[in-house]
Amino acid sequence: MHDVSGKPPSAPADGPPRRPFAVLTVAAATFTVVTSEMLPVGLLTPIGASLDVGAGTAGWTLTVTGLVAAVSAPFVPRAVGRADRRTALVALMLLLAAANLLAAWAPNFPVLVGARVLVGLGMGGVWTLAAGLAPRLVPPASVGAATSLVFSGIAVASVLGVPLGTYLQALAGWRAAFAAAAGLAVAVAAAMAVLLPRLPAGRAPRRDARTAAHPIARPSVRTGLVITALLVTGHFAVYTFVRPVLEESAGLGPGAVGTLLLAYGLAGVAGNFVAGLRAPGAPRATLAVLAGGLACAVVLVPAFGTTLAGAAVLMVAWGLAYGGVSVGAQTWLMASAPGDTERATALFVGVFNGAIALGAFAGGLVMDGPGGVPYLGAALAAAALLTALAGRAPDAARSGPADDRHPAGPAHRSSTSSEAGPA
Repeated sequence: MHDVSGKPPSAPADGPPRRPFAVLTVAAATFTVVTSEMLPVGLLTPIGASLDVGAGTAGWTLTVTGLVAAVSAPFVPRAVGRADRRTALVALMLLLAAANLLAAWAPNFPVLVGARVLVGLGMGGVWTLAAGLAPRLVPPASVGAATSLVFSGIAVASVLGVPLGTYLQALAGWRAAFAAAAGLAVAVAAAMAVLLPRLPAGRAPRRDARTAAHPIARPSVRTGLVITALLVTGHFAVYTFVRPVLEESAGLGPGAVGTLLLAYGLAGVAGNFVAGLRAPGAPRATLAVLAGGLACAVVLVPAFGTTLAGAAVLMVAWGLAYGGVSVGAQTWLMASAPGDTERATALFVGVFNGAIALGAFAGGLVMDGPGGVPYLGAALAAAALLTALAGRAPDAARSGPADDRHPAGPAHRSSTSSEAGPA
């Protein structure tokens, strides 16, 4: 595969050639799938009014997408089989485009939910295959930066995707936002077909005593998945309903909410890259700081988010904290299962999206019932903080400084280097 200049990329002796445009294309794919998934966040009020459902019920458009992605993602490696990963990614992006077009046309709520089911299938597949591609596109020394760039698509989706969807709705209605997402998916599919190299399925990893079991057998993998579940559930219990929460607490209109979401997203991009730099050497500390920051930001919304200035400060703090969760958790899991990255990533995507569905569902119940979703989100983030501090983190040889992983020191590490036992 040649780059856009027509010259073959230089291939260092210690890894694959450097393909910056390919990495950017994969980042564009993560941006597109997450934008498609998150669009209802800024559109719940107009969707509910148009299709005659309440805000809690409209939140199911997010819940069902996350649930379908969670159920389907662990089966993606087996379903794709020996197919070239470039071909599979292009096909999944086209499925995403068709799903967004169906959502734009939906004449009633059941059809919209059906469209969101298809979005979940496309999103789960793209995310599972894309998340672990960095080692196949850049030399080993650049894998960390490339992985952060791939996951920056998630943070940038918060910067541009959700706020632009909100602005498009204000200009032309919520259906225009879904139609624009469909067009973006088609453009990214075309870019992947041109810029990605052929990505044939790799041989199954060699299994030794350390990697024979499924990744879920490793305590550090299980700890990472629990942290991911708690953080993402807590976040989406609140974030799914951020528009009605801000409208109620601070009396903000659609334009102000869109501006705050933009500020949140910009902070999320910064959080993504800071966490991407920190996580390889300090996975426990990174996720602990992110969990603590998220808990503090959301719990203060009812008391201090009652003015535009107060809401802005809290949204920026929230974005900084949550922006690093995806890359921080993915880095934790890749370090925990280095010989089985694709299956570990499938678990991560499944848990992540299941947590999105659970968070949106739980937040909807609280929103339509007693209220107080920020307190639910803060409690779950606090539980994630405790799990990060107490649970097993990746081994020293794969994750950097020893003191970040095993508080008991070298003697403890020597007795726990094999993680096949119970957590």
